[in-house]
Amino acid sequence: MTEAAAQDEDSGEDSGEGGDGGGESVSTVIVAAAANLGIALAKAVAGVISGSSAMLSEAAHSVADTVTELLLLTALKRSEKPADEDHPLGYGPERYIWALLAAVATFVGGAVFSIYDGIHTLVAGEELGDPLVSYIVLAVAFLLEGFSLRTGLRQARGEAARVDAPFKTYLRRTPDTAVKAVVMEDSAALVGLVFAAGGLLGGQLTGSGVWDGIASLLIGLLLLYVAWVLGRSNAELLIGRPLPRPMRERIRAELLAVEHVEAVLELITLVQGPREALIAAKVDFRDASTAAEIEWACEQAEDRLRAVFPSVSRVYLDPTPGYAQRRSEGLNPWP
Repeated sequence: MTEAAAQDEDSGEDSGEGGDGGGESVSTVIVAAAANLGIALAKAVAGVISGSSAMLSEAAHSVADTVTELLLLTALKRSEKPADEDHPLGYGPERYIWALLAAVATFVGGAVFSIYDGIHTLVAGEELGDPLVSYIVLAVAFLLEGFSLRTGLRQARGEAARVDAPFKTYLRRTPDTAVKAVVMEDSAALVGLVFAAGGLLGGQLTGSGVWDGIASLLIGLLLLYVAWVLGRSNAELLIGRPLPRPMRERIRAELLAVEHVEAVLELITLVQGPREALIAAKVDFRDASTAAEIEWACEQAEDRLRAVFPSVSRVYLDPTPGYAQRRSEGLNPWP
């Protein structure tokens, strides 16, 4: 999670313990995809009729959002496949590959087109048509995007409350990037609709297409920011994000509480999905412990960790000589 004190606020967030958020995420994405597809068609028609570059930018925005939702659905479905011989750790991280592609779609399909269209309008100008249809479409789109955003926010707030994390912190650090994408994209869509309406109104009052061009540029910059945030989040999870520091400290404490464990020399944790995590540790067991006692201590440690953190799917413990023993044998004290 976040560093220092902020980590204590969202210590359970990356664990993704329990819940049925997987199915809820699918429903949230489907609602967003259906809304964006209808909105995209309406905006494109309104843009052609009114001659508004901002409306065409908003149409591109909604098309990009629709493609994004389809990629997110693919991510959710493929990541649910069980582990097999070729993928012994499962398919959980695959969701972040598809989600990263969704961020690229937002950048290419929305941001680039909107910025280009805005610059073209400012340089070449545009002939303004009847904006009435555009105003109607914007109003309807605002209602549909608001409903989609409400669905995403409801899930995100529920998950934040379940893990006892502040909503903003949860949204910033959640490994469920599908919900994060829906919330961010729908929020950006509402802001983009306001920009488009402002561009239309400015053009209507002044007779100049400059306002429409500026609105397109603002929409493009907004989409650029959303694509950057989502891309960075998914890239971070693909590279490998550890569990939050408070959770790591609790894991270390649980291991040390197991009989026959002397020290935890190294602890590695990895978030593999919203409700899936891996723990690996080098553990110094008491020298007087028998092989059987060490085996049962490993079993007990795994049971303790899974009881505290249900999202922990894999635990690997490596019996390792302690620092003093390694020095006495003339070995590197750092395993």
